[in-house]
Amino acid sequence: MTINCKGQLIDLSQPKVMGILNITPNSFFDGGRYSSENEILAKVEKMLAEGATFIDIGAYSSKPSAEFVSEEEELDRIVPVVQLLVKHFPEILISIDTFRSEVARACIENGAAIINDISAGNLDDKMLEVIAQYNVPYIMMHMRGTPETMQSMTEYEDVVKEVLLYFSEKISQARSLGINDLIVDPGFGFAKTIAQNYEVMRKLELFHSLELPMLIGISRKSMIHKTLGITADEALNGTTVLNTIALTKGAHILRVHDVAAAMECVKLYEKLNF
Repeated sequence: MTINCKGQLIDLSQPKVMGILNITPNSFFDGGRYSSENEILAKVEKMLAEGATFIDIGAYSSKPSAEFVSEEEELDRIVPVVQLLVKHFPEILISIDTFRSEVARACIENGAAIINDISAGNLDDKMLEVIAQYNVPYIMMHMRGTPETMQSMTEYEDVVKEVLLYFSEKISQARSLGINDLIVDPGFGFAKTIAQNYEVMRKLELFHSLELPMLIGISRKSMIHKTLGITADEALNGTTVLNTIALTKGAHILRVHDVAAAMECVKLYEKLNF
């Protein structure tokens, strides 16, 4: 199972780690920590040295009830960072966390390799056209509504069944446009209660029916720290536990704030299975 990133085939049959770089002032865990060029370069250099295959850059916080950011501001935040990282790390594989087609287009044209869309095209009807035009890997996440409204949209008869149906429809739409490399993300924390998040995790093997790589993003999320009665700052151990469980259930990419810890999960999992 491979994806083509800027002409480089990445083998996902062995799990990979995607490091998170939030350049927003208000992300739930690390908002505002990386604002200067030196802070950004140091953080990315550290994640790459620790073993990250991909770096996922976000300039629009998608935490529950996140405030609106204009497209112009998102572009102003993210494009210079993409340019900076490509200049300093020419081989870097950058993923762009955006639901806007013009942000995706600008970042791809400046060297990004992957688009990571929390809305799977629902918030911008031109997104799939841009992905098809540039033929880059596309991460489709399950979400209802918007980051501002999603936590009021958690009514399901069968959350796993409905998420799988959502992906089946999105995959069909993407394939009809000739999009080759698709990755699914069940969307932990997005339009789901804590109980529903754990139901999805419990039945994660069912997502293999989609026959696509699966990205798991549970790093320091409320499903961990609220369950344990701790803070996001204290949730690394819980993140490691659930990342390990996700690997045993077939996750191909772990999207994380803490690359070194995730790489330890991957290495120990591989020792048992490869």
